[in-house]
Amino acid sequence: MKYTLVERDHFQVVGIKREISFANNENIVIIPKLWDQWKKDGTVDLLFKLNNGEIKGVLGVCTANSHTQSKQVMDYWVATEYDGKTPDGLCNLKIPASKWAVFEVNGPMPEAIQKAWVQIFSEWFPSSGYKHAGTPALEVYTNEDPASPDFYSEIWVPVN
Repeated sequence: MKYTLVERDHFQVVGIKREISFANNENIVIIPKLWDQWKKDGTVDLLFKLNNGEIKGVLGVCTANSHTQSKQVMDYWVATEYDGKTPDGLCNLKIPASKWAVFEVNGPMPEAIQKAWVQIFSEWFPSSGYKHAGTPALEVYTNEDPASPDFYSEIWVPVN
């Protein structure tokens, strides 16, 4: 897997979130449906317009759910890096300063990103010497055609 290490100071993202179960791989079915809904209702276009941070694109942000003790539930955000007052109708999330392993992902969505996540946890982490830092992880998407076989995206995993 091709990756680089990046260090970033804290930053803010704005967007919307949904509680997602990943028991029985429900997230693999639910998250692509949510992206379709957010594209249709204009949320994704709004977030591309708001993007004014270092990370260019719209983000899928995976965070631990603070409202449940279940390890089978997470909050999934569609968001963008944004420096400013949180726009009406959106929520904000502070992303802490971190060292990130940034993985290149090439291929059509959602298959390419799902395959990359599996490889990161089943192959890269066991052999890398790094551990997940326990803070939000990011998926970074461009405004290109996500069905393209050449679609480029990234996964940012906080590590220590």
